[in-house]
Amino acid sequence: MRLLKSHVLLRLFNSYVVDSPEPANISYLWNFGSLLGACLIIQILTGSFLAMHYQPHVDFAFSSVEHIMRDVNAGYIIRYCHANVASFFFIFVYVHIGRGLYYGSYKSPRVLLWSIGVIILVLMMAIAFLGYVLPYGQMSLWGATVITNLLSAIPVFGPDLVELIWGGFSVSNATLNRFFSLHFLLPFLLAALAVAHLIALHIHGSNNPNGITSNTDRLAFHPYFVFKDLVTVFLFLLVLSILVFYYPNLLGHSDNYIPANPMQTPPSIVPEWYLLPYYAILRSIPNKLLGVIAMFGSLFILLVLPITDVSRIRGCQFRPAMKLAFWFFVVDFFILMWIGSQHPNTPYVEIGQIATAFYFSFFLIIVPVIGLIENTFMDLATDNN
Repeated sequence: MRLLKSHVLLRLFNSYVVDSPEPANISYLWNFGSLLGACLIIQILTGSFLAMHYQPHVDFAFSSVEHIMRDVNAGYIIRYCHANVASFFFIFVYVHIGRGLYYGSYKSPRVLLWSIGVIILVLMMAIAFLGYVLPYGQMSLWGATVITNLLSAIPVFGPDLVELIWGGFSVSNATLNRFFSLHFLLPFLLAALAVAHLIALHIHGSNNPNGITSNTDRLAFHPYFVFKDLVTVFLFLLVLSILVFYYPNLLGHSDNYIPANPMQTPPSIVPEWYLLPYYAILRSIPNKLLGVIAMFGSLFILLVLPITDVSRIRGCQFRPAMKLAFWFFVVDFFILMWIGSQHPNTPYVEIGQIATAFYFSFFLIIVPVIGLIENTFMDLATDNN
């Protein structure tokens, strides 16, 4: 143990993973950080092995993926692990963010921690989109065409930017090469941001369900929270194993097993399930440029929460009105996810517009108004006493 504290590198390990003091009352909702770390490690490892056999060429990409599935030893396991862990990555990150919203983990002094987390989310979505294009099935090609075309809405240099990304006048070999290079490199940037996220967390420590300081009641990370994290990590590996071996395509789209055909448009172009809410927001606004701004704004609006939440109470645990608003927001998110998977017809467009309006209202109107009302009642109660 003395070596853990005297050696320059081991001292860092000891500070973060062994002696780090954590609030004694944090629940299993705080385990999603370690689960996300496990997902990132699995994705980098499986992705590296897939890259050894993948060919980023429009004529060979689809065939090389099938080669991995059929001819490479355990190739189907590596490929299905990579595809399904991507879905788990987003399930865990949405729960992680939801927990942060519910317990007010974005409030001072953890603003930097929250901001790095939002940047990680945006980068994750970019990496996931790039990866979805690589198998070069029908949905890969047309998803790439639709999403990259959105940049043409940018005034003046939008069309030139799209051509620059494509490397030509349509999604082609150059596009696939660029997407593969970025999909391979960006996860290492994501890993660096995850380390920065951990460093920012270490400065002030974890928030806790009560929203008050827990300096008087803390436990060492090892062995208490290490074993608590291992419970959910092993549960995740069990569920992942069941999916990979029994239901490998449950979370994917069947159209991606059709080789990409630029001459035939699929009846419905939809992104992966984890991007559907933002796709619904994009389609809810008739103006293309405003739709693109709203789609990116729906992610970056998370950064305004430390400013708009003016309540003196941290989290929703002891705030009935905020608790109700939070669960309305969760339902709204699932409605947007459902709308994103539907054809843009009546009544889905109208429902999507209402859900989009509520999504932005939550951050800009509902959160600050509830906070002001609560503060006012607290002041009145104090004055009366």
